[in-house]
Amino acid sequence: MYENKQEEQTAVLAAIDTGEYDAQRSMEELEELAKSAGAKVMGRVIQKKDRPDPATLMGSGRVEELAEFVQNSQVELVIFDHELSPAQQKNLENALGAAVIDRTTLILDIFAQRAKTSEGRLQVELAQLKYRLPRLAGQGTSLSRLGGGIGTRGPGESKLESDRRHIRRRIHALEEELEALEKRRGLLRQRRKKDDVVTVAIVGYTNAGKSTLLNAITGADIPANNRLFDTLDTTTRLLTVSDTLDVVISDTVGFIRKLPHQLVEAFKATLEELEYADLLLHVIDSSNLQWRQQADTVDRLIRELGADTIPCIRVYNKSDLSFPGDRAKEEDAVAISAKTGEGIPDLLALIDKKLDKGTKRVTLHLPYDKAGALDSLYREAKVESVEYAATVDVVAVCNPRLLGQLKDYIEGWQPPKEEWE
Repeated sequence: MYENKQEEQTAVLAAIDTGEYDAQRSMEELEELAKSAGAKVMGRVIQKKDRPDPATLMGSGRVEELAEFVQNSQVELVIFDHELSPAQQKNLENALGAAVIDRTTLILDIFAQRAKTSEGRLQVELAQLKYRLPRLAGQGTSLSRLGGGIGTRGPGESKLESDRRHIRRRIHALEEELEALEKRRGLLRQRRKKDDVVTVAIVGYTNAGKSTLLNAITGADIPANNRLFDTLDTTTRLLTVSDTLDVVISDTVGFIRKLPHQLVEAFKATLEELEYADLLLHVIDSSNLQWRQQADTVDRLIRELGADTIPCIRVYNKSDLSFPGDRAKEEDAVAISAKTGEGIPDLLALIDKKLDKGTKRVTLHLPYDKAGALDSLYREAKVESVEYAATVDVVAVCNPRLLGQLKDYIEGWQPPKEEWE
């Protein structure tokens, strides 16, 4: 629970059902988002409507009913499951007598609460300012009268009541800072590629268990709570997959239906890591009745980020909470429980198989006049031990090129099968 009572706002959720998607399921997710932000949800209102009202989204009669509910229940905040135009937000606030935010603002608020690193805070502030800038005109003091509650948090809060020119300057400064961080990240990627470092990225719908999985396979100590967008800041760890394969593995921000494009743009530098990964682990909450829709959402965002050509393993998590018959049977997929450890060995074996580049652990007996080969081994292989006896005896994990160069000195060497034929 949040200790700051100001954050525990009473809220009602509202939406229109145009038949384009399952409005009830979407409202359930919106309620989870609201609770994750610290709101106490007092009720839901859904109106079936062919198309949104340009002035108030809902029809005038339903707006009056909602206003009565807000007054009688002393609701402080109304959260709409749709992106509202500045005019709609202003009209609804006037009609309802309460603060009004939309799904995008709610998600941005949760990100503002969760971001811990300086880069994460910069990304969230940029997304908030870009979303709020067009909504400042004509709103007067409506933003300030929200009282610092849901929808107003974050590093950019104090700047929202400044003039738009100042906000644009701040956006420009943030973009420059993030661009510098992106260049630094690019240099690190180049260094990893030069050093032949294999990278794996964990992706998935929010609350699918990505942090729990990273903890389970690497021993990382990332807080993993059962709430949406619990982890925002990227965590990178070294993972020993097998005795011949070490990889650098990173988690990413959770995806969600209607993920605000401002966030995707702001987190571009972080999400770009997906494009350069050697393998994706798509974590799916198999205990969730909506897992297929959630997986489709993640697949679509992976395509939009240009990472759909990267090899991918579908990791059906929370198998301890779901029935085996509910899991999809497909190639490059594994069922696990990151919480109990079930299926983790199978996952590591599949990662090893997908990333197999022909590396082998071998023992080399180098004559002393060939000891210079040690330099190549230290640069391009994983040297585990070196002993000086009648020969220089080296145990190392070598790539195929080194294996070919040094095959005459490898103990018990047998050429690959294709060389026999």
